[in-house]
Amino acid sequence: MSARLIDGTAVSREIREDLKRRVAALRARGIDPGLAFVIVGDDPASVSYVRSKAQACNEIGMRSETFRLPDWTTEDDLLALVRGLNEDPLWHGMIVQLPLPRQIDPLKIASAIDVEKDADAAHPYNLGRLLAGMA
Repeated sequence: MSARLIDGTAVSREIREDLKRRVAALRARGIDPGLAFVIVGDDPASVSYVRSKAQACNEIGMRSETFRLPDWTTEDDLLALVRGLNEDPLWHGMIVQLPLPRQIDPLKIASAIDVEKDADAAHPYNLGRLLAGMA
């Protein structure tokens, strides 16, 4: 078997075009897909990553919002936000950006995300499906 060169830029462009069509189809059915990002603290890499993902959402016509919490946020406060996003029909997906501050258990937070809204496959159920090749 010989090596095959993949043009990542072209593949990315194709994926984004497909997503634009899928988002447009959802909107035509009256569904306004939304993705919520949650950042706790001000880690520069996390802020940059989420900003680029929000920009990608905008480019494909998908609504997004970033919920920024201070680094001293308690685990209970973050869990309350995650539960609120789970229950809010405006949000079809969410990403809780890692790393989280020391006082917050990332597994506890990931486990609180509704498996249907877990856009990052962070919930143990979704992570297991991903690792088993079922995602």
